[in-house]
This record gives sequence, C-alpha cells and structure tokens, in this order.
Amino acid sequence: MKRNIVIATLTAAALATGGTVAAFAAGHDDATATQRQANTSVRSAAEAIAATLRHTPGTALSAGLDDDGADAWEVTVVKGDGTEYDVRVAPDSGKVLGAQRDTDDDKDAEDRAELAAVKGAHTDAREAALAAAAKGTVTEVGLDDDNGTVAWSVDTAKDGKHSEWKVALDSGKVTQDRDDDGDKA
Repeated sequence: MKRNIVIATLTAAALATGGTVAAFAAGHDDATATQRQANTSVRSAAEAIAATLRHTPGTALSAGLDDDGADAWEVTVVKGDGTEYDVRVAPDSGKVLGAQRDTDDDKDAEDRAELAAVKGAHTDAREAALAAAAKGTVTEVGLDDDNGTVAWSVDTAKDGKHSEWKVALDSGKVTQDRDDDGDKA
C-alpha cells in the first residue's frame, strides 16, 4: 500500500512539472526502493532546473550538486541579453535559496559556441537530466564541447559507481562518454 502511494505521488509530481518518472511496483522491495530513490534524486535535478527557470527565466546551462557540503543544487542560467546567473536550489523542496549575477565577463570562443548550440537545441538541460535518469542518480548536467561537437554531459552515480554520459542536443539520445583512448569515462 505504501509503495502505491509513493508511486502515485511521484507520478503526480512529475506530471505537474511536465516531466516523467519511472516507477516499478513489481519485484523485490529492496530493488524497488533503490529505483524510487534514483528517480526521486534525478527528478530533483530536473525540478531544480524548473524551479530556477521559474525564478530566473532564461536558458539553463548547467546544474550540479554543490560540492562544498552546503547541500544545494547550483544552476547556471543565461538570459537573452547574455547575463549569467548562479542560482542555488534546495534539493528536497525545490525552493530557490538565492540567485547571484555572474560578473565574470571573460566569455571565450568556446563559451559563445556552446551558447549558440544550446539556443538551437531540441533538448534542454532538464530533458538531458531526465534522459540520463535511467543510468543512475544525476549529480551534474552541463554543456561539453568535444572537438567542436557540443552535447550535454551528464554525470550519474549508481551502486557506488560514477559514470559520464553524453546527451545529444538534437535528439536527446544518451550514449556513454568515452575518453580519447575509447575507454569509458
């Protein structure tokens, strides 16, 4: 019964934010608990981006769990005029904790190319996080320019293992990231 309530709650929350969520009611309770935990965390990444864009409209360029122990998502947004904002979002509630304009004006050619690529993209940062959700708990999503090809780079954690994924800007297709030697990153 409790599992059905959790599944219904997750599904309703995902639909309310325009997202999707996978919930598995069959199988061993430990396995379904792990699946729910991963989906709840990934959904939080997507919700952090959605909350940020409601607070600070623009284009999300990245989102990641704060690594300084402050327990918050940091989302970078660029507005139409090119100004960037760093927004902090509580991972449990989706509440915006604060927003600060990024005054770093050293936009290089790579930054401009990434911004141009994402403006014409069919897949945004939130959709990239949701697409990679099947691979594990999303801990970070951002743009990556690899030899002139811009894609979303998504870091996940699953069973203590960290993996990196590329999500195509045009199709949303998820592939495992490979280093220069062809090994999994």
